[in-house]
Amino acid sequence: MLEEITPLILTYNEAPNIARTLKKLDWANTIVVIDSYSNDATLDILSSYPQVQIFSRKFDSFASQCNYGLTKITSSWVLSLDADYILTDELIAEIQAIPANSDVNSYSIRFKYCVFGKPLRGTLLPPRKALYKKEQAVYQDDGHAHRVVVEGKSTMLSGYIHHDDRKSLSRWLAAQDRYMIIETEKLLTTPTHELSWGDRIRKQKIVAPLIILFYCLILKGGILDGWQGWYYAFQRVLAEMLLATRLIETEKLSP
Repeated sequence: MLEEITPLILTYNEAPNIARTLKKLDWANTIVVIDSYSNDATLDILSSYPQVQIFSRKFDSFASQCNYGLTKITSSWVLSLDADYILTDELIAEIQAIPANSDVNSYSIRFKYCVFGKPLRGTLLPPRKALYKKEQAVYQDDGHAHRVVVEGKSTMLSGYIHHDDRKSLSRWLAAQDRYMIIETEKLLTTPTHELSWGDRIRKQKIVAPLIILFYCLILKGGILDGWQGWYYAFQRVLAEMLLATRLIETEKLSP
Protein backbone atom coordinates (compact mmCIF):
# COMPACT_ATOMS: atom_id res chain seq x y z
CA MET A 1 0.00 0.00 0.00
CA LEU A 2 2.78 2.51 0.85
CA GLU A 3 4.05 2.64 -2.74
CA GLU A 4 0.61 3.91 -3.84
CA ILE A 5 0.63 6.89 -1.44
CA THR A 6 1.96 10.43 -1.91
CA PRO A 7 2.34 12.53 1.26
CA LEU A 8 1.09 16.12 0.85
CA ILE A 9 2.56 18.78 3.17
CA LEU A 10 2.04 22.55 3.45
CA THR A 11 5.00 24.61 4.68
CA TYR A 12 5.90 28.13 5.69
CA ASN A 13 9.05 28.64 7.76
CA GLU A 14 8.98 25.12 9.22
CA ALA A 15 12.73 24.69 9.73
CA PRO A 16 12.27 23.63 13.39
CA ASN A 17 9.94 20.79 12.36
CA ILE A 18 10.12 19.58 8.77
CA ALA A 19 13.22 17.34 8.99
CA ARG A 20 11.64 15.21 11.72
CA THR A 21 8.50 14.83 9.64
CA LEU A 22 10.41 13.84 6.49
CA LYS A 23 12.53 11.25 8.32
CA LYS A 24 9.37 9.19 8.90
CA LEU A 25 8.47 9.40 5.21
CA ASP A 26 11.54 7.63 3.81
CA TRP A 27 9.21 4.95 2.36
CA ALA A 28 7.53 7.45 0.01
CA ASN A 29 8.56 7.54 -3.65
CA THR A 30 7.33 11.13 -3.94
CA ILE A 31 6.47 13.80 -1.37
CA VAL A 32 4.60 16.88 -2.60
CA VAL A 33 5.21 20.08 -0.63
CA ILE A 34 3.29 23.31 -1.21
CA ASP A 35 5.45 26.08 0.24
CA SER A 36 4.19 29.63 0.90
CA TYR A 37 7.55 31.29 0.14
CA SER A 38 9.47 30.34 3.28
CA ASN A 39 12.40 32.61 4.13
CA ASP A 40 14.12 30.45 6.73
CA ALA A 41 15.99 27.16 6.15
CA THR A 42 12.83 25.22 5.19
CA LEU A 43 13.59 25.08 1.45
CA ASP A 44 17.20 24.02 2.05
CA ILE A 45 16.02 21.16 4.24
CA LEU A 46 13.35 20.10 1.75
CA SER A 47 15.86 20.18 -1.11
CA SER A 48 18.11 17.73 0.71
CA TYR A 49 15.47 14.99 0.28
CA PRO A 50 15.50 13.73 -3.35
CA GLN A 51 11.91 12.46 -3.30
CA VAL A 52 10.51 15.89 -2.33
CA GLN A 53 8.82 17.96 -5.04
CA ILE A 54 8.46 21.62 -4.01
CA PHE A 55 5.76 23.90 -5.45
CA SER A 56 5.58 27.53 -4.35
CA ARG A 57 2.20 29.25 -4.00
CA LYS A 58 1.18 32.40 -2.16
CA PHE A 59 -1.02 31.46 0.77
CA ASP A 60 -4.67 32.44 0.63
CA SER A 61 -6.37 29.65 2.58
CA PHE A 62 -5.52 26.16 3.79
CA ALA A 63 -8.20 24.59 1.61
CA SER A 64 -6.94 26.37 -1.52
CA GLN A 65 -3.36 25.31 -0.80
CA CYS A 66 -4.40 21.67 -0.32
CA ASN A 67 -6.62 21.61 -3.41
CA TYR A 68 -3.71 23.03 -5.41
CA GLY A 69 -1.49 20.31 -3.95
CA LEU A 70 -3.91 17.61 -5.10
CA THR A 71 -3.41 18.75 -8.70
CA LYS A 72 0.31 17.94 -8.36
CA ILE A 73 -0.22 14.37 -7.18
CA THR A 74 -0.36 11.45 -9.61
CA SER A 75 -0.77 8.55 -7.17
CA SER A 76 -4.17 7.11 -6.29
CA TRP A 77 -3.79 7.74 -2.54
CA VAL A 78 -2.84 10.88 -0.58
CA LEU A 79 -1.53 11.18 2.98
CA SER A 80 -2.25 14.76 4.10
CA LEU A 81 0.16 15.97 6.78
CA ASP A 82 1.12 19.17 8.58
CA ALA A 83 4.82 20.00 8.74
CA ASP A 84 4.92 19.08 12.45
CA TYR A 85 3.23 15.67 12.13
CA ILE A 86 5.38 12.62 12.91
CA LEU A 87 4.16 9.18 11.85
CA THR A 88 4.60 6.46 14.44
CA ASP A 89 6.11 3.13 13.41
CA GLU A 90 2.87 1.40 14.40
CA LEU A 91 0.86 3.62 12.06
CA ILE A 92 3.26 3.07 9.15
CA ALA A 93 2.98 -0.70 9.59
CA GLU A 94 -0.80 -0.46 9.76
CA ILE A 95 -0.98 1.56 6.54
CA GLN A 96 1.35 -0.90 4.82
CA ALA A 97 -1.04 -3.72 5.72
CA ILE A 98 -4.11 -2.08 4.13
CA PRO A 99 -5.20 -4.36 1.26
CA ALA A 100 -4.88 -2.89 -2.22
CA ASN A 101 -8.46 -3.87 -3.05
CA SER A 102 -9.98 -2.18 0.01
CA ASP A 103 -13.43 -0.65 -0.55
CA VAL A 104 -12.62 2.13 1.95
CA ASN A 105 -12.09 5.57 0.37
CA SER A 106 -10.67 7.38 3.41
CA TYR A 107 -9.09 6.70 6.79
CA SER A 108 -9.14 8.96 9.84
CA ILE A 109 -6.11 9.04 12.14
CA ARG A 110 -5.85 9.97 15.81
CA PHE A 111 -3.22 12.24 17.33
CA LYS A 112 -1.03 12.48 20.38
CA TYR A 113 0.09 16.02 21.11
CA CYS A 114 3.72 16.32 22.13
CA VAL A 115 5.38 18.99 24.25
CA PHE A 116 9.09 19.13 23.47
CA GLY A 117 8.92 15.56 22.19
CA LYS A 118 6.89 14.01 25.01
CA PRO A 119 3.49 12.56 23.96
CA LEU A 120 0.70 13.63 26.33
CA ARG A 121 -2.04 11.38 27.67
CA GLY A 122 -4.90 13.42 26.27
CA THR A 123 -5.33 16.53 24.16
CA LEU A 124 -7.98 18.52 22.32
CA LEU A 125 -6.92 17.26 18.90
CA PRO A 126 -9.74 15.35 17.19
CA PRO A 127 -9.05 12.57 14.68
CA ARG A 128 -8.43 13.84 11.17
CA LYS A 129 -9.28 12.29 7.80
CA ALA A 130 -5.70 12.15 6.54
CA LEU A 131 -5.38 9.14 4.22
CA TYR A 132 -7.73 9.07 1.25
CA LYS A 133 -8.22 8.33 -2.43
CA LYS A 134 -7.31 11.42 -4.43
CA GLU A 135 -10.14 11.25 -6.95
CA GLN A 136 -12.77 11.29 -4.20
CA ALA A 137 -11.40 14.30 -2.29
CA VAL A 138 -11.90 18.07 -2.12
CA TYR A 139 -10.88 20.48 0.65
CA GLN A 140 -13.12 23.08 2.31
CA ASP A 141 -12.23 25.86 4.75
CA ASP A 142 -13.72 25.52 8.24
CA GLY A 143 -13.07 28.60 10.37
CA HIS A 144 -9.30 28.99 10.70
CA ALA A 145 -8.86 25.30 9.87
CA HIS A 146 -9.79 23.12 6.91
CA ARG A 147 -11.22 19.68 6.24
CA VAL A 148 -11.27 17.26 3.38
CA VAL A 149 -14.55 15.89 2.07
CA VAL A 150 -14.23 12.38 0.68
CA GLU A 151 -17.13 10.48 -0.83
CA GLY A 152 -17.67 6.86 0.04
CA LYS A 153 -16.80 4.54 2.93
CA SER A 154 -14.55 5.81 5.72
CA THR A 155 -13.02 4.19 8.80
CA MET A 156 -10.54 4.85 11.62
CA LEU A 157 -7.00 3.53 11.90
CA SER A 158 -5.72 2.47 15.31
CA GLY A 159 -2.21 3.99 15.01
CA TYR A 160 -1.30 7.54 15.96
CA ILE A 161 0.36 10.60 14.50
CA HIS A 162 2.46 12.65 16.91
CA HIS A 163 1.82 16.40 16.66
CA ASP A 164 5.20 17.80 17.73
CA ASP A 165 5.56 21.53 16.99
CA ARG A 166 8.95 22.94 18.02
CA LYS A 167 8.47 26.52 16.74
CA SER A 168 8.97 29.37 19.22
CA LEU A 169 6.29 30.62 21.61
CA SER A 170 6.27 33.94 19.75
CA ARG A 171 5.39 32.14 16.49
CA TRP A 172 2.70 30.17 18.30
CA LEU A 173 1.15 33.31 19.80
CA ALA A 174 1.14 35.12 16.45
CA ALA A 175 -0.51 32.13 14.77
CA GLN A 176 -3.14 31.80 17.50
CA ASP A 177 -4.05 35.46 17.19
CA ARG A 178 -4.54 35.07 13.42
CA TYR A 179 -6.62 31.96 13.96
CA MET A 180 -8.82 33.61 16.59
CA ILE A 181 -9.67 36.52 14.30
CA ILE A 182 -11.04 33.96 11.83
CA GLU A 183 -12.77 31.98 14.59
CA THR A 184 -14.38 35.18 15.89
CA GLU A 185 -15.89 35.89 12.49
CA LYS A 186 -17.16 32.31 12.27
CA LEU A 187 -18.77 32.40 15.74
CA LEU A 188 -20.43 35.78 15.23
CA THR A 189 -21.74 35.17 11.70
CA THR A 190 -22.91 31.56 12.01
CA PRO A 191 -26.45 31.05 13.36
CA THR A 192 -26.30 29.58 16.85
CA HIS A 193 -28.29 26.48 15.88
CA GLU A 194 -25.63 25.66 13.27
CA LEU A 195 -22.74 25.83 15.77
CA SER A 196 -21.42 22.77 17.58
CA TRP A 197 -21.90 22.61 21.35
CA GLY A 198 -18.20 23.33 21.75
CA ASP A 199 -18.46 26.50 19.67
CA ARG A 200 -21.57 27.59 21.57
CA ILE A 201 -19.59 27.33 24.81
CA ARG A 202 -16.66 29.25 23.28
CA LYS A 203 -19.07 32.02 22.30
CA GLN A 204 -19.85 32.57 26.01
CA LYS A 205 -16.28 33.90 26.47
CA ILE A 206 -15.70 33.64 30.23
CA VAL A 207 -16.74 30.00 30.65
CA ALA A 208 -14.64 28.41 27.90
CA PRO A 209 -11.11 29.04 29.32
CA LEU A 210 -12.14 27.56 32.69
CA ILE A 211 -13.70 24.52 31.06
CA ILE A 212 -10.60 23.98 28.92
CA LEU A 213 -8.31 24.10 31.97
CA PHE A 214 -10.42 21.47 33.79
CA TYR A 215 -10.76 19.36 30.65
CA CYS A 216 -7.03 19.28 29.87
CA LEU A 217 -5.74 18.72 33.38
CA ILE A 218 -8.43 16.52 34.93
CA LEU A 219 -10.62 14.85 32.32
CA LYS A 220 -7.74 14.22 29.92
CA GLY A 221 -5.20 13.43 32.66
CA GLY A 222 -2.76 16.22 31.78
CA ILE A 223 -1.94 16.72 35.44
CA LEU A 224 -0.21 13.30 35.30
CA ASP A 225 2.09 14.45 32.48
CA GLY A 226 4.13 16.74 34.75
CA TRP A 227 5.13 20.20 33.59
CA GLN A 228 4.45 19.26 29.94
CA GLY A 229 0.78 18.67 30.83
CA TRP A 230 0.54 22.04 32.57
CA TYR A 231 2.32 23.71 29.65
CA TYR A 232 -0.22 22.33 27.17
CA ALA A 233 -3.15 23.29 29.41
CA PHE A 234 -1.84 26.85 29.75
CA GLN A 235 -1.42 27.05 25.95
CA ARG A 236 -5.02 26.03 25.36
CA VAL A 237 -6.36 28.36 28.05
CA LEU A 238 -4.37 31.23 26.56
CA ALA A 239 -5.80 30.47 23.11
CA GLU A 240 -9.34 30.54 24.48
CA MET A 241 -8.63 33.80 26.31
CA LEU A 242 -7.40 35.31 23.03
CA LEU A 243 -10.64 34.22 21.39
CA ALA A 244 -12.74 35.66 24.21
CA THR A 245 -10.87 38.95 24.00
CA ARG A 246 -11.36 39.09 20.22
CA LEU A 247 -15.09 38.34 20.63
CA ILE A 248 -15.50 41.16 23.15
CA GLU A 249 -13.52 43.59 21.02
CA THR A 250 -15.50 42.80 17.86
CA GLU A 251 -18.87 42.99 19.59
CA LYS A 252 -18.08 46.32 21.26
CA LEU A 253 -16.68 47.91 18.09
CA SER A 254 -19.54 46.74 15.89
CA PRO A 255 -21.88 49.57 14.87
